Parts: sequence; structure tokens; C-alpha cells
Amino acid sequence: MPSKVLIVEDEPLLLMLAVNLVEEAGFEALEASDAEAAITRLETEADVRILLTDIDMPGSMDGLMLATIVRDRWPPIRIIVVSGKRTPTVSELPESAVFFSKPYDVQKMAETLHKLAA
Repeated sequence: MPSKVLIVEDEPLLLMLAVNLVEEAGFEALEASDAEAAITRLETEADVRILLTDIDMPGSMDGLMLATIVRDRWPPIRIIVVSGKRTPTVSELPESAVFFSKPYDVQKMAETLHKLAA
């Protein structure tokens, strides 16, 4: 059974591209369009291994806040943060989180997913 990756992205085209990448890398892709929806998915979905979240999205919290909440509530989940608008400082990222600037290298992202899921 493939590991589950929760993708949080508010841009439909980018979400579709991320889902394709995750599935082609051999993982099961779950989708959420904002942080609130992502938390709901995590509360109802067992065995999510990796969170792949954009920083900038609508709603009450951004991807960095979501990443911090996930780190606190679901410590085993590995975290990948992406953004095309800004590069977070090391102190803004939760411990062990990985950052990718958009547009990210598909091969490097797939390799990172496999490394984090191992």
C-alpha cells in the first residue's frame, strides 16, 4: 500500500501538477485547498506520512502555521513547504521540514518524497 501524501495548494492547476507528481512517484495523493481543510483531512485520515504545503493560501492560516500545527499534533508526519513568492528563514520552518522554491524540480521533489517516506 503506497504512503499517503497530503497536498495543500489553493491554485487548482498547481494542485493538479503536484498530485500527478506524487502519484507518479508511487504515493497516494490526498488534496486540501487550504490549511483548515488539511487539518480536517488529518483528523479523519489515518497514516498520512508527508505533508506537502504551499505557504501562501487563503484562510485563517498560511502554510507555515499549518506546518507548525502538524509538527505539534502529528509529530511522525514529514513536512515539505513550497512557495513561489518567498523563502522562509530556518527559524520559520518547523524542525526537519524541507523547503522547495516554486517552480520546483520534479525529480528532486520525487527523490525527497522517497527519502522522507523511508
